Amino acid sequence: MKHVLITGGAGFIGSNFIQFILDSRPDLERLVNLDLLTYAGNLENLKAVERDSRYRFVKGDIRDRDLVERLFADYDFDTVVHFAAESHVDRSIVEPEVFLTTNIIGTQTLLDAAKRHWKQFPDDKYSRAYREGVRYLQVSTDEVYGALGETGLFCESTPLAPNSPYSASKASGDMIVRAYYQTYGLPANITRCSNNYGPYQFPEKLIPLMIHNAREDRPLPVYGDGMQIRDWLHVRDHCSAISAVLERGTAGEVYNIGGNNERANIEIIRLILRELGKPESLITYVKDRPGHDRRYAIDNTKITGELGWKPLYTFEQGMRETIQWYLTHADWIGRVISGDYRAYYQEMYGAIERP
Repeated sequence: MKHVLITGGAGFIGSNFIQFILDSRPDLERLVNLDLLTYAGNLENLKAVERDSRYRFVKGDIRDRDLVERLFADYDFDTVVHFAAESHVDRSIVEPEVFLTTNIIGTQTLLDAAKRHWKQFPDDKYSRAYREGVRYLQVSTDEVYGALGETGLFCESTPLAPNSPYSASKASGDMIVRAYYQTYGLPANITRCSNNYGPYQFPEKLIPLMIHNAREDRPLPVYGDGMQIRDWLHVRDHCSAISAVLERGTAGEVYNIGGNNERANIEIIRLILRELGKPESLITYVKDRPGHDRRYAIDNTKITGELGWKPLYTFEQGMRETIQWYLTHADWIGRVISGDYRAYYQEMYGAIERP
């Protein structure tokens, strides 16, 4: 892994991964971050690495075939880590089309470029020979599995049963990745993670939203009865798991990544209120959203057993650090909420859109 393309690297998980991989892989020669900078993309997340000589930012759309082809030709990538996605369920209910085109067609565009540049005999449709050491990794979600009952865990063989336009688009992207491995032999993996939390998460998501509202003594909106259960994974643990799959994963395999931290939404909200010394009277129950899955939980036996990865953060430690991060970065949240964070791109890059 010398020349890496990260898509969606200005988002929450992508920006954390870029910092992680640049810190942990001194042998890495070039990392290109391709991001369209939609509402959730924030280059301020990457201030710590923007002067790293190995790092390059390119503003662009993963659906832009000409741009993707040019980047592969210019940088000779041997690794693709595909984070870029429309990802907020509520938005997908209102605007499903952008989720379908980005998460499905964008994924196919990247796969086509990787196949074309990595195949040893690109004109031979029967050949499954690729350059040594190349790898495509699709970062997906446990939401593609649908909902669980009161018991049970998602494993890699659980049938896909997505319940929202967002999760349906991610499941479709996953199936295209699988097809490119099965049909063309493209060295690829899929990872499916549980709910991430940690620094730089866009404040429409549960934990940063509740921290911000509680700090401001604003109502904390809770869908339904708040008993939707998720398995929570610290973003740094997610980054180390992705690195383990890139380094030791078997091509064609799916790896579930979970934090072993099942918590109900209302439990997390009450924890935040206690940490901030705020009253539970701020909790405001609102009508549940359509198709809201009741419970997710990940069986991470495969990645822990085969690749030797395990989560290091306890939920209590991770939440304390996360709450403290948002309290000490109130200016970051303020710029995101106001939209002022978008000015950072113009300040740093001006009108430069492409290489």
